[in-house]
This record gives sequence, structure tokens and C-alpha cells, in this order.
Amino acid sequence: MAPILIFLQSWRELDFNLGGPEDIEYFPWSAPAAVLLLLLLFFLLYKGRRNYNALPSLAAVEGEGKPDVTVVIPARNEQSNIGPCAAGLRDARVIVVDDDSSDATAFKARGAGAEVVPAPVLPRGVAGKANAMAAGAKLAETGYILFADADTRYQPGFLSSAVRYAAESKSVMTVILLKRRHVTLIEKILVPYIQALYFSGINVRKVQDPRSSHFISDGQCTLFLRTAHEFFGGYMSVKTSPLDDVAIAGKVKRHHMALRIVRAEKLGSARVYRGFASLWRRLRKNGARLLRMDKAWGAQVILTSLLLTSIAPVAVWLWRQEQWGFLAAWLLVPLLLFRPWYGSIFRAVLFFPAVYIFQCVATAAVLASILGVKTAWKGRQV
Repeated sequence: MAPILIFLQSWRELDFNLGGPEDIEYFPWSAPAAVLLLLLLFFLLYKGRRNYNALPSLAAVEGEGKPDVTVVIPARNEQSNIGPCAAGLRDARVIVVDDDSSDATAFKARGAGAEVVPAPVLPRGVAGKANAMAAGAKLAETGYILFADADTRYQPGFLSSAVRYAAESKSVMTVILLKRRHVTLIEKILVPYIQALYFSGINVRKVQDPRSSHFISDGQCTLFLRTAHEFFGGYMSVKTSPLDDVAIAGKVKRHHMALRIVRAEKLGSARVYRGFASLWRRLRKNGARLLRMDKAWGAQVILTSLLLTSIAPVAVWLWRQEQWGFLAAWLLVPLLLFRPWYGSIFRAVLFFPAVYIFQCVATAAVLASILGVKTAWKGRQV
């Protein structure tokens, strides 16, 4: 409430009596301009968090016996991750598809109790991850298949909870959003900020509606009804797409099948980016392609990002015109809106550097993607 009260008091103190040209010349236009920008920012950021909170949360379920699911983990040089990931999913059959790893990935996976199969020879133009997941899916005989990235971690009962939710909601494809793990400082700065941007353009009601073409996806943890996955060709049907998770979600929507997004922060976690280099490569690989996949979503994300870059220049403008109340509100309102993403008001301060670091990285990455500049991804050019 404090920023709003400061804001209203400052607005009341403005003199709106524009009697002549000299009044217009000296009128503090920074104040109403800041009002309009702040209202738009408030709408987009508040909408993003509201969208996230509107997603159902996966409830913990234990003691239901062995879940009717097979786990498929595509892995390429994941020796430091594959063991903990596979061990957390040992309630079910775990198949690790070794995508031509040059390290001890296969050894670590077997040590965690997983079956290890080699990925088929990669044809020209086919994405390695899709190729590996398709190979693993062919071995599944259960009602559901969980596709999980090697850098994910799970709590007991996760699989039973996910399968129960999918069965009760009659979901064909269930995208499971895990808690984000932040290790390095750059991850702590940027990952919550990117999450806030991502959800600013989403319409949750349309995403959950099979009749709507609007969708989102997250390829780190996805549960599929096996018969439906086989019906439209599974991951082999999107084998040439560098955004396999987005492409397959689009196919589910085009077939008017049920796609559900569910949160599972208490039952699992994922490390999205492994430092700055990983963030840069992922944005170069996916940035422009992702924005083109859903133009309405992309437009809102770009708008939110550009509006946030006005934080510093507008703050300087208000400071030079001595609009102290507006300045306080201008800085505090976004800080409060980012607090849920960062976890506390103190960590939310990190959104200020995140705005400009992300803008520089994203702009360069998207330009490289548009120009067709190749980037190395797990030892392959994409």
C-alpha cells in the first residue's frame, strides 16, 4: 500500500491549471508519463503472476503402488546429473537413452538402477533430443510415458501424483513445471526474471482449453498418455524441430486433445541454465524461433521486456524533475511485483540488473538466430 499512497499524494500535489503556453512548457510531463507506463507495467507483471498462480498444483500422493508409467531420460554427457535424476524416479521403469555420450553417463545411469539403451544413429537434420526420446518411447508398454531431462530432481511420490492428476483430468499431455534451482549468481539474477517475462504473455484459460490453439510448453518434464503419443507419431513427428517440446504441444492442440499445465514445486526441481554460457547458447538456439511460434505471446513478452528497460531512464527523469513521490512509486511497485518470483523483497532487488543484462543478451541472441548463425549445443551445431 505504501507505494500507492505515496503515488496518490504526489499526484494530488500536481498543479493541473494550464492557463497558457508558459504553463504547458513548465508542466512536469514526467509525472503523467510515468503514471501511464507504471499502469501498463503493473498490468503485465500482475497478469503474469496471476497466470502462474492460476495453474493447478500437483498434490503429493504416496502409497498407491507402482505407477503405470515408464520414464524416458535422453542424456548426452550428463554424468554429473543422471544418477540423482534416475534415482528419484525409481518407482517406475527408467530408460536412459544415451545420446552418444563421451563421458560416464551410461555407467552412472546403470548405477542408479536405470536401463541404458544407445540412441539410434542421428540422421542429418534430426534433433538429437527428439531422436533419443522417440527411441525410448518405443520401449514403453505402460499407460503413460514421462519424458524427463537429466538435470531434474524428484521427491518420493512424484510419479504417482503426476499419473493420478493426468488420469483424473483426462490429460493427453501434461506439462509439469518444477521448482527452479539457482546455483550461480547470474542464474539467481536472471532465471526468476525470465519466468516473470514468460508468464506475462500467457492466457491460462486458453492454454487449458482443447478448442483453443494457444499453448505453452516446457520440455524438462512432460507426461504423455502413451496411446495418444503413438497416435500422432510422438517425438519422431517433430524430429527436425529445435523446439521439440513446443512443436509437439502444438500438435496436441491441433488435434484438439487435452493439454494441461501443472505446477509441482514441492515435488521436483530443475536447473534451467548452467551459468551465463548456457543461458546465452539456449537463447541463441531458441530465442527468435520461440517468439515466432506464438506471435501474441511473443508480442506481450517483448512489450513487457521493453517497458522494463524504461525503469532507469524514467527514474532519472523523475529525479531531475524532483518528483520524489512518483520516483518512489516507480521503483517500489515493480520491486513488489517481482518479489514472488525472487522469493523475498531483498532478492527482488536483483531484477534491476536483470532487466539490462537480459535485454543485451536476448537482443544479441535473437539477432544471431534471425541471421541464421549456428550455435554449439551439447557438441552439435544447431
